[in-house]
Amino acid sequence: MTTDALPIAARQARVGVPVALRLALRELRTGLGGFAVFIACIALGVTVITGVGALSDALRGGFERQGEVILGGDLTLARMHARASDAERQTVAALGRLSETATMRTMGRRTDGTDQSLIELQAVDTAYPLSGQVRLQGATELQEALGTDPAGASLRAAVDPLLLERLKLAVGDKLKIGAAELTITAAVTSIPDMIASRITYGPRVLVSLDTLEKTGLIQPGSLVRWRYALKLDADGPGVAATREAIAAKLPDAGFTLADRRDPSPNVTRTIERLRQFLTLLGLTALLVGGVGVANAVATFIDRRRKTIAILKSVGATSRTVTTIFLTQVLIIALIGIAIGLALGYLVALVLNTFYGDALPIAAEIRLGWQSIAFAAAYGVLVTLIFTLWPLGRAGLIKAAVLFRDDVGEARVWPRWPVWLATGACIAGLAALAIATSDSRKIAIYFAVAVAVVFAVFSALGWLVTAMARRAPHVRRAELALALGNLGAPGGLTRSVIMSLGAGLSLLVAVALADASLVRELETRLPANSPDYFVLDINKDEYPAFTQAVTSQVPGTRLDSAPMLRGRLLKLNGVPSGKIKAPPEAQWVLSGDRGLTYAEAVPDGSKVIEGEWWEPGYAGEPLVSFGEDLGKKLGLALGDTVTVNVLGRNVTARIANFRKVEWESLAINFVMVFSPNTLAAAPHNLLATIVLPAGTALADEARVARAIATSFPTVTAIRVKDAIAAFRGVFAKVVTAIRVAGSVTLLAGALVLAGALATAQRRRILQAVILKTLGATRARIIGAHMIEYLLAALVTGLFAVGLGALAAYIALTEIMDVPFTFAWSAVIQALALAIGLVLIFGGLGTWQVLKARPVPYLRSE
Repeated sequence: MTTDALPIAARQARVGVPVALRLALRELRTGLGGFAVFIACIALGVTVITGVGALSDALRGGFERQGEVILGGDLTLARMHARASDAERQTVAALGRLSETATMRTMGRRTDGTDQSLIELQAVDTAYPLSGQVRLQGATELQEALGTDPAGASLRAAVDPLLLERLKLAVGDKLKIGAAELTITAAVTSIPDMIASRITYGPRVLVSLDTLEKTGLIQPGSLVRWRYALKLDADGPGVAATREAIAAKLPDAGFTLADRRDPSPNVTRTIERLRQFLTLLGLTALLVGGVGVANAVATFIDRRRKTIAILKSVGATSRTVTTIFLTQVLIIALIGIAIGLALGYLVALVLNTFYGDALPIAAEIRLGWQSIAFAAAYGVLVTLIFTLWPLGRAGLIKAAVLFRDDVGEARVWPRWPVWLATGACIAGLAALAIATSDSRKIAIYFAVAVAVVFAVFSALGWLVTAMARRAPHVRRAELALALGNLGAPGGLTRSVIMSLGAGLSLLVAVALADASLVRELETRLPANSPDYFVLDINKDEYPAFTQAVTSQVPGTRLDSAPMLRGRLLKLNGVPSGKIKAPPEAQWVLSGDRGLTYAEAVPDGSKVIEGEWWEPGYAGEPLVSFGEDLGKKLGLALGDTVTVNVLGRNVTARIANFRKVEWESLAINFVMVFSPNTLAAAPHNLLATIVLPAGTALADEARVARAIATSFPTVTAIRVKDAIAAFRGVFAKVVTAIRVAGSVTLLAGALVLAGALATAQRRRILQAVILKTLGATRARIIGAHMIEYLLAALVTGLFAVGLGALAAYIALTEIMDVPFTFAWSAVIQALALAIGLVLIFGGLGTWQVLKARPVPYLRSE
């Protein structure tokens, strides 16, 4: 007997997997017909994941390559309030070239007092910048722009063009900052270390350190950040060794250190979290597309019934059949993944080409091997999850059944290895998503949410199908036909509900969260919040400040609190750099924080654990900690907190935890110390101004002018303007989330299109028979539209319920914001569901009605 005459099972035992691969490739010679949706669904999800990975890789790579310029040197030290002492400067300067800068928030005003704006004032020395270049309009050299004029008669400043626009000024005009009038000599177009600086809330103004001294803004307790950039000697120790040496020589100085390897940890962390969030959205789209993959594989298996029958008739085992078709599916999946990788890279390249100027750094698009590996792994795992089941069932169907079963579904369950393999792929997908996420908690929530969504809509699809089958008989033919189609084996009901449900649920959740947050900003916050926050009020001048404000608008209420800045150095004696805090609490351990002391519990706070100190308390230093943040850091009553204030370390014991209502915008801090801890330190006051209800804008403007005239060194921030600015940023974020979430809905639309294409042959045959029996086109269209409308309504209503539940949990449990149900979100979701289903269904129905009846009647 020749080898060709041997049964396939016998030959497989001799040659193994290559036989399955060869047969799989032969099957693919006929092309990829029927797999367009399969490939599109995989490619769409992989495109999103790859594009996000490429952009984040480009930004991280840009940070690594441009770290020295972004930072303004090889290494920086920063501290609030206290300028470096001579000894500290000498310690750092011995390691290389040193540059000193100071930044603070203050007000820039027109000299006629008609207008003012919050600004970020940056004072620099003659060595600035050590790396990179400040680009100016109107002057060639920075020091020329900032130095005094030749006659020494005026001070100079270079300003952001935005400030010129806001205050209607031009180069050559005067600008008042503090007690000094400065001549604007140039417009600043680029500052190398702007990204590495703290977040700015106003246009930047550059001055010299000498000019800063003459403004009168530098007073004991002023909120000024001193920053020292260091350019290392070429023949000296490396960056890491130098950083360790500085930390060892100045262990208690309270400096925050950064180096060119990661010039802005906050920006890096933001980029990474954005990447993870968008990757999860891409994975959601991939999972929704998995339904289309399962449909395509089921259809593929159905069309290969005779092929499977022939294979099993000549001795192929179930394992052989499964291996052959799994090989084909994986080859097709790899094609989709390759397309997704290419498109993702192309999308990132296009975005960088057209919008690269909006990025904080120059990004060179590149795709790291990790991003490729993760995107490919997600694609393969999702493919296996949704294909192992139908492939496992196909391998168990007997040849006799395959030859004669053309109308009913084969009711068989895969064997236990398929169950285990599918479970392992699901576990692997969840583990990969969690392992690659900075916030494991969010990733776990995501995994649970996806499981719930699929379970709910899968159960809903089964329930609607079962109810349609058991629905009582109705006389109206169109409705009876629609219900029959909803309950038919292999119908569209489950595909429609599953494909659109996840995407709609996500969009509803975002819309309801948006509506709730906007309502909170528009109603609750303005009603309870102050009109102004005022910074850097000298505590000795506070009575005069109060008199100046209340004399302009009687009935105005002012509240004040001491305001200091300090860095959290240790918790229970453990350095903050060695504490592994959750991502949502990490911010408090990096950089400087606002500190205060108080005799009584601040407004907007409530002690929920422990006791507040008695009036006149004079014992060991105590501190009250915000309850939510304290628990995330693992703190308990009696633990110790060490902060550096004005260059000195202060250790206090936690006396109580407070629940803080931050949304009230009352003066509050994470850490509130007992008065005996910080009262002796030089500091200024932070105050809030609450104007009487109905105060006219003209009266409010009088208050602002009185503050500017009598107290030029204080900074007044209008809360309504800050809220409006936040709303603008928040609106952009929500829009971006909606756009990203629409990718999930697009995947659902692809699945829906694929499901309609799969059911096309059966629907054409049904329409041909109905037309033969006398049904008109209008009645067939009506039956299909009723079917689609019922499926869309059910899907939309459940998506609204699930999305509302998700928004409620996110708002009340995570954001602590009241939930508001918005009917507009409901209407939009239902309209979107109905629109998509009717559009795709209408196109499918049109194709059905165009079909010629004779070929189908003859084929049957």
